[in-house]
Amino acid sequence: MSPMVRRSLTIEHALLGVIQQGPLHGYQLHQQLCDPHGLGVVWRIKQAQLYAWLDKLEGDGYITSSMQPQETRPARRVYQLTAFGQRAFQEWLSTPVHAPRYMRQEFQAKLYFAQGGSPEQFARLVALQRTACQGWLADHQSQAVEEKDGHAYAWLVDQYRVGQIQAMLDWLDLCQGTLYRSQENTASQ
Repeated sequence: MSPMVRRSLTIEHALLGVIQQGPLHGYQLHQQLCDPHGLGVVWRIKQAQLYAWLDKLEGDGYITSSMQPQETRPARRVYQLTAFGQRAFQEWLSTPVHAPRYMRQEFQAKLYFAQGGSPEQFARLVALQRTACQGWLADHQSQAVEEKDGHAYAWLVDQYRVGQIQAMLDWLDLCQGTLYRSQENTASQ
């Protein structure tokens, strides 16, 4: 990637996803991002860094803020999504990640938000990511180094990468199966 091309930051999109749930102040956002049963599994975020990201998102037009008065305490800043921010979040949420290294944080953040949406949205995201993973696997297999060529180390590294991608595909199968079991349980209640 060219140094002139800025890769969008996953955490910024995750912030947009949390804010889309309704107007929230910074402490509420921090608590949701650090929830040990939610996005806290993916990140550890310092509250000071959160405010820097919020300032940046507001400066870029993705969110707006206003001061909310409180009876016995100082007013607090409340954030909400702009239409521009909503579009950016939905676009991010509907596209697969483009390299295996982004599966651990970025895809898992997308999955978190997709599972809160419609089953169709979740299934579509998993299917798109599965297709991307299959493409990565095919690319690695077509460019595979042969051990017999005297490149044992390169072959081992290649095999590691292929194994990682295959594990991702297996995990995506688990995601899809979990969704179907969840839908069946909901339908039977």
